[in-house]
Amino acid sequence: MRTLSVMLVVVLLLIAPAQAASPLDYTRTTLEQARAIVASNQTHNEKLAALSTLFSKFLDTDEMGQEALGPHWSSFTPDQQKEFLGLFSQLLERTYVQKLLLFENPNFVYAGEQSTGAGAVVDTKIVTPRDQFDVTYRLKPAGDTWMATAITVEDVSLTANLGSQLNDLLSRMSVPDLLTLMRRKYGNAGEAAQS
Repeated sequence: MRTLSVMLVVVLLLIAPAQAASPLDYTRTTLEQARAIVASNQTHNEKLAALSTLFSKFLDTDEMGQEALGPHWSSFTPDQQKEFLGLFSQLLERTYVQKLLLFENPNFVYAGEQSTGAGAVVDTKIVTPRDQFDVTYRLKPAGDTWMATAITVEDVSLTANLGSQLNDLLSRMSVPDLLTLMRRKYGNAGEAAQS
């Protein structure tokens, strides 16, 4: 019984830091894991797969996708919404996750965090041998972790930027045409429907 009590205390001590991770600490852990992946000896495709897995636990692409569509969201049927979110996740991967692979030896600087009531904002910088970029994450609590619901790079919202492009496309084409275009660029119908 005493051994069981000691084991329980050890487990609780190990779990407590993860549950108590601040938005800044959680972001730092995620980005440092990303930096290690980029610096590893894996192939480009292996790095991309590892980054995709890592960021699938950090980026709330469903919320970002719905926000990017804005008022157009309600014009999608539930099946179209589901397919769009799967394809949007692939689009976000191409525009954000793959960009990390383009940086040589990226380092991250963590400037701080501010509470926003329901969540937090974490300010970071990507620093390379040649340049640096300000990157801000808006985070919401997700159980014992945090998920990014918005990313701003050099004061440009990634979601707003993608939303502007989607709005432009939807002013010229139907929802089924948009999904067909996204399918061609970011996946096939079978993959998208399973996302």
